[in-house]
Amino acid sequence: MKISIIIPTYNNLNYLKFFLSSVKNNSVYNHQVILHINDGSDGTLNFAKENDLLFTYTQKNIGLCSSLNKAANLVETDYILYAHDDMFLCKNWDLYLESEIKKLPNNLFYLTGTNVSVNNGLINLDCGSSPENFNEAKFNKFCEKDSSKDLQGSHWAPHLIHKDLWNNIDGFSEEFNPGDGSDPDFCMKLWRQNVRIFKTISKFKVYHFSSITTRKGRIKLNNGTKTFTLKYGFNPRFFRKYYLKGNNLNVYNGPLNEPKMNFRMFI
Repeated sequence: MKISIIIPTYNNLNYLKFFLSSVKNNSVYNHQVILHINDGSDGTLNFAKENDLLFTYTQKNIGLCSSLNKAANLVETDYILYAHDDMFLCKNWDLYLESEIKKLPNNLFYLTGTNVSVNNGLINLDCGSSPENFNEAKFNKFCEKDSSKDLQGSHWAPHLIHKDLWNNIDGFSEEFNPGDGSDPDFCMKLWRQNVRIFKTISKFKVYHFSSITTRKGRIKLNNGTKTFTLKYGFNPRFFRKYYLKGNNLNVYNGPLNEPKMNFRMFI
């Protein structure tokens, strides 16, 4: 099963190279990799050209949402995986996704990976703080032995959906640039397309170096909560808790249902 992997990147070449090495070494299939390069003055643009990588490009940082939409214009497969440039994919990640998709009756699904990080991950495990000190053997051993259950709800990137769904919702909403609030908005748009399978796959693990790009101090975040609330009438926390059922790391137990409103929810 071939997948199109879209990756926005903003002068983060060292981490990007490390991510691409995991795609090359830990995938069973030969996937389409598409970058959107913002600025690229750190050498990213030259690196992409010298290595014949597929990419779109803007001279300035246009934000995560616009970056993903530009990259998605080059997608050639039926499946789109959005990932960050500061992640590292586990071995056989694509086989785990393929196995999951084969169980499903249609393309109305949103599948996410399990983030492993020093802190603030779904699973906290210290395998290093950068590519230079990453303990790959420790990460691999953990992935082999961990028996965590699949989880209910969305836990954001990396996530996989069918290309038809992407086209139906017009990708990411660019009013959320540079990115805060874009993931819950993306999921809400999928919900309105009758997607009810929001599932985090335990075996599909990624090590995340904790949003290196957004911690550079160069990016002023938007007020995504306000934008989401004005758009839908409730905030992202409400959506995640009562629609996606993902707030408390609930074990996956099947497709979600429309939430039943009650007095407590209105409060």
